[in-house]
Amino acid sequence: MLRKFLKQRNLKKLKDSNYEFLFDECENNDEFVVFDTETTGLNPKKDELLSIGAVKIKGNRILTQEKLYVFTKPECLVDPNSIKIHQLRNVDLEGALDPKCAIEKFLNFIGPLPLVGYYLEFDVAMIDRYIKPWLGIKLPNKKIEVSGIYYDKKIKAIPDGFVDLRFDSIMKELSLPIFGKHDAINDAIMTAMMFVKLKNIDKI
Repeated sequence: MLRKFLKQRNLKKLKDSNYEFLFDECENNDEFVVFDTETTGLNPKKDELLSIGAVKIKGNRILTQEKLYVFTKPECLVDPNSIKIHQLRNVDLEGALDPKCAIEKFLNFIGPLPLVGYYLEFDVAMIDRYIKPWLGIKLPNKKIEVSGIYYDKKIKAIPDGFVDLRFDSIMKELSLPIFGKHDAINDAIMTAMMFVKLKNIDKI
């Protein structure tokens, strides 16, 4: 009920009716979009978006043929310290899209589908930083956090224990293959693998 109220209030702030489709009701409940971002830092209030990776899930199938991977050009040069993390150099971003253009592609890709991610709150905050001044809204899509699902299932076995929520630790615990390169699209696909497996098991 609260989510419906907040969604309606968000819709009233929409500045461009071309994006009303983000508020549509989903036709079924077995489709999702998993996404990840690479950024210049960890502060969504001041850091910039560098890339977006997203892939769709239908039922238990990860639709790798239906994916989005775009690079965005930051206003400032990328700090060498952050390059060590995301491995995106300034030269790699010379032909990148303007952030608005990249996010337009992303919004059209996700539509009203629920969004899934690993520490999704940060990625959503990065997108919201760009669309709030432009469209007047925050992403209205339902959000699903895989680390939360994992925690809830894992803690049943160790109610007084410590749950390791690191990305690679969850992948290993679920016996899922870790791709060699951590970038936005690979992380989105691996997170999709986590989500599908977690949907289909009662406990870990």
